[in-house]
Amino acid sequence: MPVPPEQTTKQQREARRAEKVALMKKQQAREKRNLTIGLIGGGVGVLAVLGLVAAVIISGMQPKVDPASIEIEGLQSYPDLTAVHIDPTPVDYEAEYGMNPPAGGNHFGQWLNCGIYTEVQQNENAVHALEHGAVWVTYDPDALTADEISTLQNAVPSTYMVVSPYPGLPAPVVASAWGEQVQLTGVDDERLDLFIDKFWKSADAPEPGASCVGGLDGAGKIA
Repeated sequence: MPVPPEQTTKQQREARRAEKVALMKKQQAREKRNLTIGLIGGGVGVLAVLGLVAAVIISGMQPKVDPASIEIEGLQSYPDLTAVHIDPTPVDYEAEYGMNPPAGGNHFGQWLNCGIYTEVQQNENAVHALEHGAVWVTYDPDALTADEISTLQNAVPSTYMVVSPYPGLPAPVVASAWGEQVQLTGVDDERLDLFIDKFWKSADAPEPGASCVGGLDGAGKIA
């Protein structure tokens, strides 16, 4: 009997989420069934039953964890960032905003398409992707092994994410969203998942929901 292949970190993460969703759906179905039976037994009208059941279903569609409630140790916030298109003038993000790498600010008019990159990307295009609600995970290629880089590339969602090398980082891995950033100790730092859960497709980005494709494919894009 063949031995099933070992799951990647990304697959394991998605499996855990799928399991949580399945358990949540079972609980919601049980609550819905009990509520319906109780209301009918109490003589409540059909319209009231349907209305309350609908309320249960709608409430079940809401996220169980409020991103605002997620706390991340070492989180650095950059409020009130400007977001002006300044092509073709490059931006010194460290001098102007105190960021390395950038987590927002003025940028180029063309955004970097979300994806996995093996080469360094233009800051000003990547920052435009952050403006659309993407999370940018940068790593110091001299601080990680090839296996660790592969683990990082496989551990993130498949959309609204940019992963790319960034030599000279202040930490092995840095996760950035618009106006938010955290320095991570490595690919296994649990704060990476927390950061993605909190800021991925965040409504606090200047242009949340804007496209993360249809822009610029940078050099070295592999996914």
